[in-house]
Amino acid sequence: MEMKKRITLELRNRAPEKVTELVLDNCRSSNGEIEGLNDSFKELQFLSMANVELTSLAKLPTLSKLRKLELSDNVISGGLEVLAERCPNLTYLNLSGNKIKDLGTVEALQNLKNLKSLDLFNCEITNLEDYRDSIFELLQQITYLDGFDQEDNEAPDSEDDDDEGDEDDDDDENEAGPPGEYEEEDDEDDGASDLGEGEEEEEVGLSYLMKEEIQDEEDDDDYVEGGDEEEEAEGVRGEKRKREPEDEGEEEED
Repeated sequence: MEMKKRITLELRNRAPEKVTELVLDNCRSSNGEIEGLNDSFKELQFLSMANVELTSLAKLPTLSKLRKLELSDNVISGGLEVLAERCPNLTYLNLSGNKIKDLGTVEALQNLKNLKSLDLFNCEITNLEDYRDSIFELLQQITYLDGFDQEDNEAPDSEDDDDEGDEDDDDDENEAGPPGEYEEEDDEDDGASDLGEGEEEEEVGLSYLMKEEIQDEEDDDDYVEGGDEEEEAEGVRGEKRKREPEDEGEEEED
C-alpha cells in the first residue's frame, strides 16, 4: 500500500506516458517488482529506486529513454544483462551498496554502449586488488567510476547542466554586438545621467528661488516694522531735545 500511495502521489496530475522523472526511494518491492511501475512510462529519463529491497532486475520494465538509474542500497547480486535490453540508453548507473562481488557480474554492462558513469561504492567488488584499473579496462565506454575518472579527476555534478551552461554562454556571445555598440550605449547612458543631474539642478534652482521670494517678503515686512521703530526712536530723541533746554533753565533758576 505504501508503494501504491507513493506512485499515486507522483502521478496525481500527470499520466504515466508524460512522466520524465520518478523517485520511488524507500518503497518496498514484492518479488523483485514494484507495483505500478510498468512499460507505460515511455518518456521516463530518470528513475530512482534506492532502498526498495530489490534482489533482481528481472522484472524491470522496458524504459527505452531512461538515462539515469539509481539502484543504491538494495540487495542486487547479478542479472545486470537485463539493463542493456530494457534500458539501452543509460548513461549513469548507481549500484552502490549492493551485493556485487566480482568482475564477472559487472561484465554484463559491456553492452550498455552509452554508459559514462558507474557507481559501485560499498560493494564487495571494491575490495579487489586493482579494482579501478580492472573496471576501466573491462568497461572501456565509461568515463567515471565512483565519481572519478582514471586520472582521479572528479566528475561534474551534472554533465547535462554543464552542456546547457556552454550553450547559454555561446548564445550570449552570439547576441553580443561589436565594441562600437557598447560605446554608443555608454554614451547614451552618460547623456541620460547628465540629463538627470540637470533636472535635479533645475529642481534645486526652483526651490531656491521660491525660498528667496519668501525671504524677500519676510525682509520687506521686517523693514516696515523696523522703519516704525526708527520713527518712534527719532520721536523720543526729539522729545529729549525739547526737554533738555527746559531742564537747563530750571537748573539755572535754582
